[in-house]
Amino acid sequence: MHSDQNIALRTLFVCSLLFSSVRTSTTNTLDTISPNQYIRGDQTLVSAGGTFQLGFFSPGKLTSRYLGIWYTISNEIVVWVANRETPLDDSSGVLKVTDQGVLVLLNSSNDIVWSSNSSRTVDNPVSQLLDSGNLVVKDANETNPDNFLWQSFDYPCDTFLPEMKLGWDFVTGLERYVSSWKSTEDPARGEFSLGMTPHGLPQLVVMKGAKIKTRSGSSNGLRLTGSISRPNPLSEFEFFLNKDEVYYKYRLLNKSMPSRYALNPFGIAQWFTWIENTHSWEPFFSTQQDQCEIYAFCGSYSSCNISNAPVCTCLKGFIPKSPEQWNSQNWSDGCVRNTPLSCSYNDGFFKYTSFKLPDTSSSWFDKSKSLKECKGLCLENCSCTSYANLDIRDGGSGCLLWFGDLTDIRTFESDSQDLYIRLASSELDDIEKKSKFNKKRLAGIVISSVLFLAWTLWIQNTPLELIDKSLSDSCTISEVLRCLHVALLCVQQVPEDRPSMSSVVLMLSSEVALLPPKQPGFYTERTLPDDLSRVRDLSENNFSTTLLKGR
Repeated sequence: MHSDQNIALRTLFVCSLLFSSVRTSTTNTLDTISPNQYIRGDQTLVSAGGTFQLGFFSPGKLTSRYLGIWYTISNEIVVWVANRETPLDDSSGVLKVTDQGVLVLLNSSNDIVWSSNSSRTVDNPVSQLLDSGNLVVKDANETNPDNFLWQSFDYPCDTFLPEMKLGWDFVTGLERYVSSWKSTEDPARGEFSLGMTPHGLPQLVVMKGAKIKTRSGSSNGLRLTGSISRPNPLSEFEFFLNKDEVYYKYRLLNKSMPSRYALNPFGIAQWFTWIENTHSWEPFFSTQQDQCEIYAFCGSYSSCNISNAPVCTCLKGFIPKSPEQWNSQNWSDGCVRNTPLSCSYNDGFFKYTSFKLPDTSSSWFDKSKSLKECKGLCLENCSCTSYANLDIRDGGSGCLLWFGDLTDIRTFESDSQDLYIRLASSELDDIEKKSKFNKKRLAGIVISSVLFLAWTLWIQNTPLELIDKSLSDSCTISEVLRCLHVALLCVQQVPEDRPSMSSVVLMLSSEVALLPPKQPGFYTERTLPDDLSRVRDLSENNFSTTLLKGR
């Protein structure tokens, strides 16, 4: 603030303070102050519904004083601080709204420690603490938030509250973002921030200085692409984007359960919910729960899966850029193409279905394009490396293109969103051949194993254990045993012992006597485990089998 403005505000404040001190002061039941009122000492403003209070506080063991807003139910949780960079040295601070509609905080020397800013004035200015936790300056009769002179929600501290926007106003250039405290006892701006990136398709990120620390991703119409699909009983989220504004916000579904999203001094964003029975804030969700939440942990063209060992895997058609580093579990260099793109329509795309979409900082999008048009646009541009639907609702719509390297990809356990990654046609052919080979190999493994189990139970005279418990009450046991018996006859080791198809039909449709089955031809003998329940739980995901091949 310029010195002449500072002097003018100080003079105006001193004069009005002398006059107002004779007439009135605040009480703890007010949610609004006008130019003839002020807040000082232990006085507070209380929102109309009693949810929030505004007043002076000292964090931790410090004696410095700050003007802040906190929950009435738990006054140790401060959600906003006005003078976070310029603390008061003593308890003589005073908050007042001027006749021009500017909030000012003065110290014992009547110096302005902090003030709001506004390019407009009104005839009857007041400052009001709303029940959302938003401190506003407005005309006394104004109810439209778009006409407020100033609001604290435009300048968040470390807490993202319901109805607060995180994002950009492209018209005014205002960025709304959350910034951590410097420490647990110092509300000054720390090194971490939570906000929306304005480049490409906007996405929610936690920054450490100028670098991305974690990335929740962009919106696909249902959720952020970096979040796991799961029901949220506490709130609903909104992502808004047009040429003038982009923001992300949420609203509570049950206002009797206060919730807040806070960024701590260590860069961890946590969602807390107030539990009335215990009178405590319980964590509901936290960012960076594992290595895969670290931005670009696996480098370019690689996916991170915390369930795998190692956690990083090159995408199909890609190989480690630095094999030595990769083998020593340093994956930051990522992967490179095994075969260069031909930069023509001869290139193709490999479809992934369970991915956190890559960083969209270098992306382009169009709400009106179809997925087919999106593919064509990508093939026409040599720099395009991937495409996807912009919105996955109602079968999908819109086009999202990536240019340059694909980074910060994560594998989810459940389906997330289709992603098409560009590869050379020869690479796609190799992938298809490998896929067919692996399917044949897997079929052999599976056959060798519904046989190992069936034969084992048969020779132990306990074949009924093969029947799923959920089906045992709804099937005819004799028919099931006959089917199993015939199936074992069909896979006997010597082909001459196996019945013809016409004989199989007769066996299944009549009560003809059946010969005892011999050892299956695809059966590999092994030591039986003590606990047969372990055998029944085998699947292709949690066992390994050695295939025997003739020399």
